[in-house]
Amino acid sequence: MHLTNRRTFLGTSLATLAATAFTRLPGASPASTAATNGFRIFAPDWTLDRRCDPAAYELAARIGLDGVQVDFGWPPEGGGRPPLFAEAKQDELMASAARHGVTISSLALGAVNRTPYKNSAEGEQWVLDSIAVLRRMKLRVVLLPFFNKGDLIGDPAGLEEVIRRLRRLALRAEEAGVIFGIESWLQVPELEHIMDTVKSPAVQVYYDVGNMQKVGEDVGAAIRQLGRERICEVHLKDYDDLYGKGSMDFPAVRAALDAINYRGWVGIEGTKTPLGVEKSIRYDLDYLRPLFPRKIG
Repeated sequence: MHLTNRRTFLGTSLATLAATAFTRLPGASPASTAATNGFRIFAPDWTLDRRCDPAAYELAARIGLDGVQVDFGWPPEGGGRPPLFAEAKQDELMASAARHGVTISSLALGAVNRTPYKNSAEGEQWVLDSIAVLRRMKLRVVLLPFFNKGDLIGDPAGLEEVIRRLRRLALRAEEAGVIFGIESWLQVPELEHIMDTVKSPAVQVYYDVGNMQKVGEDVGAAIRQLGRERICEVHLKDYDDLYGKGSMDFPAVRAALDAINYRGWVGIEGTKTPLGVEKSIRYDLDYLRPLFPRKIG
């Protein structure tokens, strides 16, 4: 990578992050924003059962979440693009977020689980085009998932094609100051292979603790191995129960994040909602907040 590209990326992304933090936090001042050194907790809009829906922010506000991660949504039947590519939809969501005092934390391209990035020209184009959406919405991170039809496990040819496409994508992402976070079933050695080959700070890992525990990875060791420079955001997940009742050791996750000095967004991607969506996510948030507090000063 050219040194100038890296400098451009770092300068642009830091400026974007600062601007986003200031404009998205209701009532924030530059001093109070800079003083925050704790965590902000979001839930994905699909976890709230309101995918790409302005109603997600009213619900998030009732629950007490700091933010919502927005999925691009599913393309219409018969063909077309995911709905978030429409500027009218972007404006609708941003207006609802502002009205309810909830931050949009990041985006997610769930549609490439059905129209895979690894072998679909359409999926690749959506990923490239998502850069403009991030820029317009003044956001920095988009989750790039590799599940279902896009799964890379046991697909070395697909993995190498993904690396080839990511190298081309990274050049544009660096210029825009945005980050694509890979979420998959791949463990640290495979993820490091991708990043060592792509060689761009615009391609990082979207680390999901529940997913990686499910495939047998030592979550704490993996977080420490990847480090702060390679983890863009974190999904907190427990496949077994409400948080604190299942198998995920969230205090150990916090310790690992402390070890790498991570103080970014953490997300409740709850898979168990025995109390219903609203009450279950509030239960999970109440469990997490003492472990992941908002700290000022």
